[in-house]
Amino acid sequence: MTRQDVRRAVSIAASLVSAAFLARTFTRYRADIAQARARAASRSAVVATPCGPIEYAEAGEGPPLLVVHGAGGGYDQGLDFAEPLASRGIRVIATSRFGYLRTPLPADASPAAQADAHACLLDALGIDRAAIIGASAGAPSAIQFALRHPKRCTALVLLVPATFVPRAPGLPVMQAPSMTEILFDTALRSDFLFWSAIQVARPTLMRAILATPPEVVRSATAEELARVNEALRHILPVSARRLGLLNDAAVTSSLERYALEQIAAPTLIMSAVDDLFGTYENALYTAGQIPGARFVGYPTGGHLLVGRNTAVLKKIAAFLRSFGCASLDPCQSRRFGSSYDPDVQGALARPGN
Repeated sequence: MTRQDVRRAVSIAASLVSAAFLARTFTRYRADIAQARARAASRSAVVATPCGPIEYAEAGEGPPLLVVHGAGGGYDQGLDFAEPLASRGIRVIATSRFGYLRTPLPADASPAAQADAHACLLDALGIDRAAIIGASAGAPSAIQFALRHPKRCTALVLLVPATFVPRAPGLPVMQAPSMTEILFDTALRSDFLFWSAIQVARPTLMRAILATPPEVVRSATAEELARVNEALRHILPVSARRLGLLNDAAVTSSLERYALEQIAAPTLIMSAVDDLFGTYENALYTAGQIPGARFVGYPTGGHLLVGRNTAVLKKIAAFLRSFGCASLDPCQSRRFGSSYDPDVQGALARPGN
């Protein structure tokens, strides 16, 4: 065999190995994306309302709690977080916001219009009043719900909220980690590209998409690590969330100050100093503007509040119970002072660090 024959044989062998690897990779992708699509469609229903079709899912029985997901989510993201509250005697109602999964994106997809859609969903379910949780990019519409429908809002909870904070001219309202914009224009455009990024660039996605320092994830418990990995996987199928992501990008890049001082519902706001989206400063400012709002801050945890999930759920359940909002009794008139977790006093003394 000549040297040229050897080179040709090696080249053919390498091509066959590459083809086999690509075939196995694509087979894995097809199985994973089929499972993701089936999961996303498995637990929800779509109800017709005057605000348009709205997708939602429920868990538990008791006083209603409307859960409003963040960017890249859907009703499934809301259930992932809040379903444990169902075992505490709360009726969890998780909705898909405009442009996510089976809730279409209307011409007016502003936070105010989304807040009215929250009210439309409650009407369709025969619910007069409910508490509401707004997480991340779900916070603007949750705040608008408390402002536009005050008699229907029994309590307001904001988690790592995308909210307005005064900044110097020229500075962005919301921070973004490096690579976020690049990934938004690449991996978040395609189910296959995002699936591939999960396989080969997980730490980058932790930082740029989940806005959580990878070192926080590395030091997490096995249970919390599983929760973080699930949060990444459950962004798939990203193609069914793309319109919502684009709308959220437009909304969060031009956040305005709302009339926070007019919010009458008891309010709990939570964030972490090392949230790479910079929501700690936003949350602290928002809590200072809402009369009697309680703020809970953590020194670490990132945007997903890694290592804090159990404590966060306990605080939300206790908050709803403490102020009568886990009942059908009115609770708007119950006021309460600011309160801080003792384990975060140092962080609170250095906002933004």
